[in-house]
Amino acid sequence: MSLWRLEWLRLVRTKRWLALLGVYLFFGFVGPVIARYLSEILSLAGGELEGAVIEIPPPVPADGMGQYVSNAMQVGTLIAVAVSAGALAFDAVPEMGVFLRSRVDDVRTILTPRFVVTAAAVSLSFLAGALAAWFETTMLIGELDAFAVLAGAALGMLYLIFVVAMVGAVAGWARSILGTVMASIVILLVMPLVGVVGPLGRWLPSHLAGALGALPAGVAEIGDYLGAAVVTVAISLGLVWLSLRLARQREL
Repeated sequence: MSLWRLEWLRLVRTKRWLALLGVYLFFGFVGPVIARYLSEILSLAGGELEGAVIEIPPPVPADGMGQYVSNAMQVGTLIAVAVSAGALAFDAVPEMGVFLRSRVDDVRTILTPRFVVTAAAVSLSFLAGALAAWFETTMLIGELDAFAVLAGAALGMLYLIFVVAMVGAVAGWARSILGTVMASIVILLVMPLVGVVGPLGRWLPSHLAGALGALPAGVAEIGDYLGAAVVTVAISLGLVWLSLRLARQREL
């Protein structure tokens, strides 16, 4: 059995694909519903506080995608980090690491299918959720610009591929799956804080995370994300190279 087929079966039979797809589809269908009925939801929850009435403006189509992005890029990314760590930190279980390494000539043979399959599963799950949110928004609120939605989804997928690559690099340094997850989460939390410094945020991978919400809303244009997209591709390739280098050093 090839390592490609083994990785695919591991993703499917452990139900990890279900966790990924489920969380993104859930927010894809629920986000537009919340955007459409937010005023009613607040009224049922108690919209008056000491005589003050909370008034929500009528929903617009972009609100549906905004709700999806705000949830998917938080909870969904955490699930993606956990799934990626389980796939890429194969040395966390010493017996498994020795078993796999003793059957290949280069650690790249182990990491390549794990990275590709995981990145595809994460990014395609996000896309499935975005398409669900697009459909639900169209049904409940109104039409969205197709180019803005697809471009925003593509940029979001690129960001998630970067996340997988970053987890792979961290896995080459950390000694456990939990350590890989925690260190990766810290990096993802720190990155937006670094982006607050001047214009630096426009060039960071984290800038792509909100594209699916901003482009359909008309508050940004595709050109606003091209620089960050180029930087993200370059950093992702560098992280993949780093993960291979660290894995080879650990082998020695």
